[in-house]
Amino acid sequence: MVVVIQEMGAPEVEQFLRSQVVGRVGCHVDGVTYVVPVIYAWDSGCAYVYSVEGQKVRMMRENPKVCFEVDEYQAGGGWQSAIVQGTYEELSGDDAAFTLRLLADRFARRTGDGDGGGQRPRGEGRTPVAFRIRAEEVTGRKVDRSPSADAGR
Repeated sequence: MVVVIQEMGAPEVEQFLRSQVVGRVGCHVDGVTYVVPVIYAWDSGCAYVYSVEGQKVRMMRENPKVCFEVDEYQAGGGWQSAIVQGTYEELSGDDAAFTLRLLADRFARRTGDGDGGGQRPRGEGRTPVAFRIRAEEVTGRKVDRSPSADAGR
């Protein structure tokens, strides 16, 4: 079997980013690189996240140029991955409320029960922070190792 890494077109990357739940934010400050998973919703070229203050938020405030990565691995060895180079933007007021609604609506659709599966962001006593990563460059790659992909080669 020959494995070929393929570039994903913009519509395919957009659909992929909308379909996933967990992405990884990569930030860098003072020689330290930090990568952390977040639950997100993709909308209009931005990853929307509701989190709590901590190392990632402190670092993104200091250096708002960040990388956001999403991947999915499939049975049989196939995978898809999208990389977003973008800018951290902290949200408040109506924009923060929009972020919460976007996440709640997304998870209500995923669980089908209308209440987001009972899961809500929890601050554990820390200050909540809503933010988005505004995409400046988006790329995607994939390997399709399904039998139908092999048949076409």
